[in-house]
Amino acid sequence: MSTKFATLLRNSMIGVILCFGLFSPLGATNSETETVLVSSFLTDENESDKEIKVPVKKTGKDIEINVDFFISLAIDLVIVFCIIAFIYYPNYKKMDTIFTFVLFNLIIFLLTYVFNKVKISMGAAFGLFAVFSMLRYRTSGISIKDMTYLLIFIGIGLLSAIQMDFYEQIIIGVIIVAITFLMDTKLLLKKESVKSIRFEDINLIQPEKEKELIVVLTKRTGLNIHRVSIEEIDYLRDIAMINIYYYD
Repeated sequence: MSTKFATLLRNSMIGVILCFGLFSPLGATNSETETVLVSSFLTDENESDKEIKVPVKKTGKDIEINVDFFISLAIDLVIVFCIIAFIYYPNYKKMDTIFTFVLFNLIIFLLTYVFNKVKISMGAAFGLFAVFSMLRYRTSGISIKDMTYLLIFIGIGLLSAIQMDFYEQIIIGVIIVAITFLMDTKLLLKKESVKSIRFEDINLIQPEKEKELIVVLTKRTGLNIHRVSIEEIDYLRDIAMINIYYYD
C-alpha cells in the first residue's frame, strides 16, 4: 500500500511540474527549454531518474555583449557598406536614403539580437509591429527600387543577428552583394530609367504617332528614349502626363 502511495505521490509531483511549465506565464513564451533532471526522491525498483524539459523564461540578464556580437556587427556593417559604396550610391546619389538604410539595418540587428536572447510577450510583439506600421504609413512614398534596397538592408541585419557561424554570415553576405551588383548594374541587364514629364502637344499621344512622339521627346530631352506610356490626359489644358523610359 505504501509503495502505491509513493508512486502516486511521485507521479503527481511530476504532473504538477509539467503543468506549471506548460501553462504558467513562464511556459507561455516560446523560449528555449533547458533540460532539468528530476530525480525521483521516492524511488521505485523498476523506474529510474527521468529527464523532463521545462521551459525557462529568459530575462534581460541573459543578454551578453561579447566578442561574437561585435564580430557579427562588423560583418553586417561591412556588407552594408559594400552595397552602398559600390552599387547604390554610384547609381542613385541619394544621401538621405543612405542614412535611412544604415539606421534601419542597425536597429533591426540590435532588436533581433536582443529578441533572440530575451523572449517578449505577444502584446509587446504586436505593439512593436503597430509602431513599424505607423511609421510606414506616415512617411512619404518611396520608389520600388528604394523599397527593395530597404528590404535588403533589413534582411542583412536580421540574418547577421541570429548568431550564425561567421563563415556562413560572410557567404550569405557575398551572395547578396553579388546578386545585387549583377541585377542593378549594366553587366547583366541594361539599366532602364524612367521619368514623368508634362507634354503639351496632345495630338502626338495617339498610338499611331508613338514613333514620332519618341523622336520629339528625344530631341527635347537628349535622352535615349525607347518607349513611352501615357499616365494622364487633361483636354482642358491640352497637357498629358507621360512616362519616358530610357537607357542611361
